[in-house]
Amino acid sequence: QVQLVESGGGLVQPGGSLRLSCAASGSIVSINVMGWYRQAPGKPRELVATISIGGSTYIAASVKGRFTISRDAAKNTAYLQMNSLQPEDTAVYYCNYRSAVNEHWGQGTLVTVSS
Repeated sequence: QVQLVESGGGLVQPGGSLRLSCAASGSIVSINVMGWYRQAPGKPRELVATISIGGSTYIAASVKGRFTISRDAAKNTAYLQMNSLQPEDTAVYYCNYRSAVNEHWGQGTLVTVSS
């Protein structure tokens, strides 16, 4: 089993920034991909960004240029830096860990962008 602990969500004004963290522990496979998904009320869950253990990244078009993903391999932690946040970024953000043998999700952290 892999446990994912997310932190960093909260309330921010439009144009503000937040950084989400996701710490993985447990039976971590050396080759894996960590990522962030989000789900807004009444909408399906969507992929935001992923990063491989080698550092290859994917950023969804809707957030490209505003969000960046990074990871600290030694700490098994992934980060999502979110800048220029807009109300449409309001959602529950979920951390995802995926390897060849399993996939796990965090409990989700709420990001609310509102004035």
